[in-house]
Amino acid sequence: MSTNDTPPEEPGAAAQRPKAQPPLEPSAGPVGHEPGPGAEERGQAENGAAPTGYVPGGYAPGGTEQTGPEQTAPEQTGRQRLAAGLWPPRVSRAQLIVAVLLFVLGLGLAIQVRSNSDSSALRGARQEDLVRILDELDGRTKRLEDEKQKLDDQRRELESSSNQAEEARKQTVEKERQLGILAGTVAAQGPGIVLKITDPKGQVQSDKLLDTLQELRAAGAEAIQINGVRIVADSYFSDEEDGVAIDGKKITQPYEFKVIGKPQDLEPALNIPGGVVQSLEKEQAVVSVTRPAKIVVDALRAAKQPDYARSSSS
Repeated sequence: MSTNDTPPEEPGAAAQRPKAQPPLEPSAGPVGHEPGPGAEERGQAENGAAPTGYVPGGYAPGGTEQTGPEQTAPEQTGRQRLAAGLWPPRVSRAQLIVAVLLFVLGLGLAIQVRSNSDSSALRGARQEDLVRILDELDGRTKRLEDEKQKLDDQRRELESSSNQAEEARKQTVEKERQLGILAGTVAAQGPGIVLKITDPKGQVQSDKLLDTLQELRAAGAEAIQINGVRIVADSYFSDEEDGVAIDGKKITQPYEFKVIGKPQDLEPALNIPGGVVQSLEKEQAVVSVTRPAKIVVDALRAAKQPDYARSSSS
């Protein structure tokens, strides 16, 4: 049967039938030499055939996509490279020693700064305490300036007086009277305030009365009497079973302070925020402050003769 008698093919059969590939022939080489490795693949490449084991299109024979090492890994972003470089941390022994030394140095500096900050008592004080301290300093400064002015006046009087001996005697008498008031050996009168403390709950103890006394002295009190007891430089307070004792003398409530001084300085010092009045009211005590026209402090203390101290002028 001749080749021309081949039955006609159905449409589409040529597309389904695989193309016949030419037979592979060994590449011509020198006479007496066998084809070397790779000659077969080169021949297939020259004839347009795919090498043995080659899978076109990146798909395996089963139609699945290749996922082997031949696939290129996706490129990492800058943030991923940074994270990979930082974690897990790679710390050498030298770096660890330096980190420990820096930690010890920082701890020492922090302790030093803390100790320097705690050295100032005013740094952590409340606002009302700072206001009270400032008022006390202003009052003390004013009193010192007044005293300096009086001393300057006395010096000028002594220098200008024709009878310096008589002027010196007058000043000595005046100084003795002032010292007698401070020592409690003579009575005193003048402007001031009366502070009365009523303690129905019995919560006010000697420390609260001592704080009140110190506040009055800081505000410029010159003479103080509490329930008939004259307060002097060496007065002391103690708690008793049913009250408080001053210099060993028991006093009962209400506690009445008669204070000679400048009322405009004494009363505000007691009523400042966080001051004596608020502190006593926290103990459920009733506090009242009045300004009589004249305060009389007539409780006296016996003058004590010193056993060892003598005047250096004698």
